[in-house]
Amino acid sequence: MAAAAPEGIETRYVDTPDALRQLCQSLQGQPWIALDTEFLREKTYYPRLCLIQLAVPGLAACVDPLALESLEPLLERLYDRSVTKVLHASSQDLEIFHGLRGVLPGPLFDTQLAAPLLGLQEQLGYGGLVRELLGVSLDKGHARTDWTARPLSPRQIRYALDDVIYLAELYPRLLERLQARGRLAWLAADFERLEDPARYRTGAGDAWLRIRGHERLKPRALGVLQALAAWREDLARSQDRPRNWILRDDILMDLARLQPDSREALQRIRNFPEKTLHRHGDEVLSLIAEASSRPPAAAPATVRRERPNARQEALADALHAQLRLIADRHAVNPAVVASRKHLLALVQGERDLPVLEGWRREVAGAELLAMLEGDRTLSVQDGQLQVATPEQS
Repeated sequence: MAAAAPEGIETRYVDTPDALRQLCQSLQGQPWIALDTEFLREKTYYPRLCLIQLAVPGLAACVDPLALESLEPLLERLYDRSVTKVLHASSQDLEIFHGLRGVLPGPLFDTQLAAPLLGLQEQLGYGGLVRELLGVSLDKGHARTDWTARPLSPRQIRYALDDVIYLAELYPRLLERLQARGRLAWLAADFERLEDPARYRTGAGDAWLRIRGHERLKPRALGVLQALAAWREDLARSQDRPRNWILRDDILMDLARLQPDSREALQRIRNFPEKTLHRHGDEVLSLIAEASSRPPAAAPATVRRERPNARQEALADALHAQLRLIADRHAVNPAVVASRKHLLALVQGERDLPVLEGWRREVAGAELLAMLEGDRTLSVQDGQLQVATPEQS
């Protein structure tokens, strides 16, 4: 079963061990593989892998993990570190592979991270990047499809294949342009960070940090939230159910603030699920009672910044103007060099910032520091903003 593809590209739908073996033979010796996945997690804690799409020059394939008892022959190819894996906006796909083996299938190349170094929009979606560089408008009509349903239609398969067919066309173009501008090495650190397993681990003890509004809770309430969030995380993981199917974030916040001490009080919590009350009500009450009697765990160390005053805001504006000129000179997107938040932190004296590391420091960070230290000035000449040293002014 296969769907129509651009001329010169063979497509395969792989749902038998023999077809998988033949595909792996075809991948032998390839220096890179374009890679994508389709998955669902609306009804589960862990994402359910439904399809793996991959492409190399002249070949694109959909591998059906729901039809195959083992993906090991393919995983051996994907985890081969002599082969670069090319993805777009890779975090969710990499979470899938981390779940399969506990490690990441590097080395990696993420086209979404690469695009801004060529002056393209930051966080540009796959469809936008394909349209921008290849002039092709992709059909996104199956973005909400149920990928667990079988059989997949030819249109669904073609939609899935498009995610790697054009990725395999994008990669050589991006690679050539980055190499021509001497910028491929700029991405090395960003790509290495994608391979850090810690990015894809969910610790129950830190689950409360993802709940909006936790920073406004008083210490006793925060301790309750921490205990309940950790309990919910462990339960969701053990039952492979979405967190919010057990208790929603807003209910956890209400429990932390109100700290009910009886099942009747739990019932008065707005939208508290009847099933959760029946199955886990006593456990929730016990957690609340225990947590409310001890101090909360400390939050991870973060830099607390004061609210910037008007002068600091104005100086950050000047740095942003300078950054735009620098980015224009280097034909990169300024947002990928430094955010407004980081410019304000720079103004307030913080120095442990991405803009002062690696290629970002070389391109812009040192110049921004020179502006802060009075070694650069801004002026307007013939309607154009200029940056100069004091001697040039």
